[in-house]
Amino acid sequence: MTTVASERPVPRGLLAWAAATDHKRVGVLTGATALVLLLVNGAFALVMRSELAWPGTQIVGLKTYNELFTAHGSGMIYLVVTPLAFALAVYFVPLQVGAAEIAGPRFALLGFWLYVCGAVAMYSGFLTQEGAARFGWTAFPPLSDSTNSPGLGSDLWLLGVCLAVGGMFVLSGCVLATIVRLRAPGMTMLRLPVFCWTMVVTTLMTLTTFPVLIVALTLLELDRRGVGVFTSSGGPAAYQHLFWFYGHPVVYVMFFPFVGAMGEVIATFSRRRFFGYHAFVISLLAFAALSMSVWAHHMFTTGQVTNQYFSLTSTLIAIPAGIEYFDLIGTMIGGSILFRTPMLFAIGFLLLFLIGGLSGIMVASPPIDYHVHDSFFIVAHFHYTLFAGSMFAFFAAVYYWFPKVTGAFLREGLGKFHFLFMFVGTNLTFFPMFLLGEKGMPRRVGDYRGSDGFTGLNLISTIGAFLTALAIAIFVCNVFVSLRRREPAGADPWEGQTLEWATSSPPPRHNFDALPAVRSFAPLLDVREGKA
Repeated sequence: MTTVASERPVPRGLLAWAAATDHKRVGVLTGATALVLLLVNGAFALVMRSELAWPGTQIVGLKTYNELFTAHGSGMIYLVVTPLAFALAVYFVPLQVGAAEIAGPRFALLGFWLYVCGAVAMYSGFLTQEGAARFGWTAFPPLSDSTNSPGLGSDLWLLGVCLAVGGMFVLSGCVLATIVRLRAPGMTMLRLPVFCWTMVVTTLMTLTTFPVLIVALTLLELDRRGVGVFTSSGGPAAYQHLFWFYGHPVVYVMFFPFVGAMGEVIATFSRRRFFGYHAFVISLLAFAALSMSVWAHHMFTTGQVTNQYFSLTSTLIAIPAGIEYFDLIGTMIGGSILFRTPMLFAIGFLLLFLIGGLSGIMVASPPIDYHVHDSFFIVAHFHYTLFAGSMFAFFAAVYYWFPKVTGAFLREGLGKFHFLFMFVGTNLTFFPMFLLGEKGMPRRVGDYRGSDGFTGLNLISTIGAFLTALAIAIFVCNVFVSLRRREPAGADPWEGQTLEWATSSPPPRHNFDALPAVRSFAPLLDVREGKA
């Protein structure tokens, strides 16, 4: 057994939280901030969906719609889904590897505050005279140049994105250093928990691609100041190459951590050891490598990329993705499955992300992409991966790890209502978008003609959006009720398999008083089976 030093009193108060170097507090701060911003960006989405429910202008004008469109898209990517992934990592990776602390705790705190400052800068554009940025989350020139997007709001958006992305870059380095340097005795790399392995490949992609976006946006700001970086005939395409070199791997940055969380949830609630661990690790590494080679499949219609190469690499991604799905499903086969709320969200993730993944294989084919590019088909595909996929997995992780973080259960009944409304609402919202895209409705529009034939499907999609909002409201109520009237959870309420369940709930400042011997990637299951 490995022991740690005795605990000192934990500092309390607002300042203690704001200056916290405890990785658990940094993780909670990052996750709580991202959840608040989820509500903000969700409200933007409801306004946009209400505007599109019928033809004509009902709520906001085109300028405001484009501002909300940009704030929602960029907010969800830069400020919500990516930070939620790293919030889980900052909190749980040190616990899962048996470390007393995260590597570089002050850097982790710096990463959080860079993220917060980035969020403030991005949204402060709404307070400027010219208004907020309105060129979309990708900021493609010439839409984002000083002629088409004048004003301080666009400059603040560029600064905010650089700060937020830089914050995630710093957190990524801390997480990777923790895995490499601070593992418990006996925990080799091939004994890392599944979630930690997904964070290894996530941090490798982050450290490689996030600086490219910061450089691209810096050059874009210079362009807005008259330097002329992207004003040549090939300049906009050069920006797209830089942007998508970040923009496609970031999809997997927002995916892999949640796949790892699903692996932990499914193994625990199937009462089985994770199936195909080594194949899963190899598939993650192959998937990450391929993800770095597919960026230009977003540029098939530009005529400036080698479509055959990027179509091939994009299609090959289906192989490691299939292995990961096979391992997750294989873990359930023959298990004694407990259909608690975390497991329901995990199953929902498996079903819904499959739709997003299969539609991704479709757009990896240039002839199909020519037809659906910049249509609502792409909007549906993107949301089935990042909302119907990653956000379902995030909520599974929340219901699974909430007892560890707080020492109390979330209410099971409210959790199942949350899942039901969110499952129905998500499909009502996004599946009609596939049909709208096939009918020819373009993305990034705030209005359409009644004669276009889009009204019925848009109305269904808007109804689904409000059902999804109701689901999120149920979740917020669940958190509030569960913290006010606690149902104590104990140290290991689910009979988990990894080291975070070997300490108290919530964990002490330095995580562990003692550690069991590590003989595999599931050390607590080894103890229960008498193998430790």
